[in-house]
Amino acid sequence: MAGHTITQEAAGPAAQTSVTQGHAARELGLKRGEFELAVMLGRIRTVGDTVGGRRRVTREEIERVRAGKGFPEAWLERIRAVGTTEGAALMDISTARFTRLTRTGFITPVKFYLNRYRAVVWLYLAEELRQFARSETNAGLLTGRASGTLRAQLDAGVDLRARNWRGRHAGALLRQCDDPWERAAAVASLLDPVQIAELIRDPYERAYVRRLMPGSFSQGAPESPAGLIIQRITTADDPDEIRWLRANLTISLSRARGERPAPRPAPQPDDPAPEPREEPAPDHAAPPAALPHEETKERAPEPRGLLKWMRRRGT
Repeated sequence: MAGHTITQEAAGPAAQTSVTQGHAARELGLKRGEFELAVMLGRIRTVGDTVGGRRRVTREEIERVRAGKGFPEAWLERIRAVGTTEGAALMDISTARFTRLTRTGFITPVKFYLNRYRAVVWLYLAEELRQFARSETNAGLLTGRASGTLRAQLDAGVDLRARNWRGRHAGALLRQCDDPWERAAAVASLLDPVQIAELIRDPYERAYVRRLMPGSFSQGAPESPAGLIIQRITTADDPDEIRWLRANLTISLSRARGERPAPRPAPQPDDPAPEPREEPAPDHAAPPAALPHEETKERAPEPRGLLKWMRRRGT
């Protein structure tokens, strides 16, 4: 596009033919949230120039998206995310039924945010909701009474929205990883620090994985009330989910170690050996000469000559 220049942020070859994600969003006329969702869904492909560096978008990818059928209106409709009220209207069901379907895992959220009251607002892909409603297999879920199994789950307080979102988020992260250590970091980002420490004993490997973890969500500092809510959503808490992530992380670490070791501090040269010190003369050395005008006294015998000395003294 005329008037735009390519931002040279990365150091490798990809920087010569790519732009930052913010730059790509402006060229495509997308809002930040629309662009991030398109990347997460794989509708816009990104490339990595350096391990752990910011992902970029090639010029060819920008042109491919721009030349797609129905861009931008129809293209934007395929990545449109809606809340509970609009989602229920798209499926022609009540919001209560829609919420039951989402809590029991029939519909998976695509993203979330916290409103000003720190309540979690889940969003769903409009395209997926329409497909769900059109499927004859799901007709029984959209009308009539809920099944006994479904009612039992709801009475037990089942809510699979966060877990299903994490599964979807993990898949999106792994699709953007070009390096085995990045894959390990993507999986580790969904585990709590205790789980990570148990699986990654080496402190240098653990530090490297933490450095490569995807950026955290922008809403609130980590220790703020909003940050704690987000941490709870983004950290696995289901036993089956934790087992799957631990197994996946173990495999990813094994492959990463086989590719190359984690960076470590450069070895320091050995300290120079200290110069040898003179040891004091042993006790059995020859006695020093008597000082001038000092009466020479008989020295006490050495223990091993004690018997001869006693005989000489007539003892």
